Amino acid sequence: MPKKCHKTSVGGQALIEGIMMQGPKGMATAVRKPDGEILTEYHEVKHLRDKNKFWGVPIIRGIVGFIESMVTGYKCLMYSAEVSGMEEIEEAEMSKFEKWLTDKLGDKLMSIIMGIATVLGFALAFFIFAYMPSMLFKLINTHTAADLEPLRGTFEGVLKIIIFVLYMFAVSQMKDIKRVFKYHGAEHKTIACYESGMELTVENVKKCTRFHPRCGTSFMFVMLILSIVIISILSFFVPEEVKKITILWVLIRLPMIPLIMGIGYEFIRYAGRHDNAFVKILSAPGLWMQRITTKEPEDDIIEVGIASLQAVITENPEDDEIK
Repeated sequence: MPKKCHKTSVGGQALIEGIMMQGPKGMATAVRKPDGEILTEYHEVKHLRDKNKFWGVPIIRGIVGFIESMVTGYKCLMYSAEVSGMEEIEEAEMSKFEKWLTDKLGDKLMSIIMGIATVLGFALAFFIFAYMPSMLFKLINTHTAADLEPLRGTFEGVLKIIIFVLYMFAVSQMKDIKRVFKYHGAEHKTIACYESGMELTVENVKKCTRFHPRCGTSFMFVMLILSIVIISILSFFVPEEVKKITILWVLIRLPMIPLIMGIGYEFIRYAGRHDNAFVKILSAPGLWMQRITTKEPEDDIIEVGIASLQAVITENPEDDEIK
């Protein structure tokens, strides 16, 4: 007979041919090697909140946690690429020029490439999710008989959500991303199996849902919804002449991002503990979005999910519950 259901503090991230999990026993990754073996390893994680209580204060902890998760996630992603043999495949497909650069710069080349990619990534994200909605609003407002300026914050927020959904759908069509999304599905299904009190077996995990309220996708959607509310309020206090200058209006909104992150984190944390109507309503868009960002995994992918989760949970499930 299955044990009672419980909400846990366990969370994870899909990697290249693997999954990273964080739980009461720390952080671990399980990655499928080219020879078929699953390599499970623990990784040391140092949180700022453990060094100073200030970083654990509500709202602040959400901002810090988001930055830490980005850094940790990036490191785990690079680690999984190495273990899974992805780097060897890329090396075999290198052009003569790329091999020459590698010989000349060695390990520095990867750091340079990653640095450039990070800068370009942030620039692209800024353009797509901050500048483009303002540009589109300006274009629509110009060609509309009614004056939409009083609804700028709401209108731009809705445009941002539409752009986000279309972007994620386009990305999900890529072959390599589809496989990562299967690992994302395995991560959720494995946690759902554990939280339901069932034994962690491939057959049991298969029965469970791949949608989870604490997912990063839900966090992003909560942030988008919060941004509509906060930016709409901000819009009333910013002079019309300033809002008409697109780049200036975008820059004024930027300081709101940390606040939105912090509040979004607190909601996701609350959603992990509660299952009321308020949580269901705000979680619904994110859970729907997971139909795009997660896919049903095959048995071998589920095995990786189980290996990663078993590495970070305690023998007594009640010890893993959210306090």
